[in-house]
Amino acid sequence: MAADLHPVKQEVFDTAANINTDPKGFLREVDTFRVTDFGLYMGRGADHPQFGYLESWLLPELGLRANIFHYRDGEEREQDFYFDVADIDVDGDVWRTRDLYVDLVSLTGSPIDVVDIDELAAATSAGYITAEDAEKAIDVTLAAVEGITRHGDDAMEWLRAQGIELTWADEVELTPAG
Repeated sequence: MAADLHPVKQEVFDTAANINTDPKGFLREVDTFRVTDFGLYMGRGADHPQFGYLESWLLPELGLRANIFHYRDGEEREQDFYFDVADIDVDGDVWRTRDLYVDLVSLTGSPIDVVDIDELAAATSAGYITAEDAEKAIDVTLAAVEGITRHGDDAMEWLRAQGIELTWADEVELTPAG
């Protein structure tokens, strides 16, 4: 486990500059930012070897970042949505996230899969996050799992029941890898 241990991943979403600063500090040009009363949508190309486009919704009230990774041929995953449990801060045109280690993998109609709880425990023990942050991550995780489960294992139905209607791109163009 220690080999996977890493400091909190942080990102910046600057809607005025149309830039996403990824966890490694790379500036990524954003195709679309859309601010709503419940969150921020981002769509951008990705030169990652496994996926070529990323769509994300930052949902501060829920402590979640909902993602669709548009995978390259041969890299597809059994998932519709990938949720990061995160601390999300909004300051004017700038949104910031602190990833709280826990992730939720959603395939509509199948039980939600909770991953990286071990990373949360290790990061808390190592002092990368506070006990308060860890408690928040667990609370967010439990609320999401319960909500999605109660809505027929349908994450989007759970969000709609809370007045949150996420919209996604009809088509995207994958950025070349590398």
